[in-house]
Amino acid sequence: MKKSLMILVAGPYRSGTNDDPILIEANVKHMTDTALAVYRLGHTPVLGEWFALPLIEAAGSKQVGDDVFNEIFHPIAIQLIDHCDAVLRIGGPSAGADEMVAVGLAKQKEIFYNLDNVPRI
Repeated sequence: MKKSLMILVAGPYRSGTNDDPILIEANVKHMTDTALAVYRLGHTPVLGEWFALPLIEAAGSKQVGDDVFNEIFHPIAIQLIDHCDAVLRIGGPSAGADEMVAVGLAKQKEIFYNLDNVPRI
């Protein structure tokens, strides 16, 4: 493979956290650390959170899971898949991350289930 890919890293955000900000932060760190590894393999990583969270704040969300949050959080990640070549599914159970995989499959994107399967450029 000679072409770098834009890869959406999809993993748990709220799942298993009971909306505890410290646990959510740990989930984001895991996705971000994985994104760095994807970058070091020669690809362009993205997280839906990088797009969604600033917009959610600007739109006036008061808490995780409120109407403003839900209006933006998953929908922007789904739109982002249109611009990606692949989805990398990481971490444990997550309905949202599983949705990103399902959308990626429906849009005929490559799906990776393990960082070791992402080719080095």
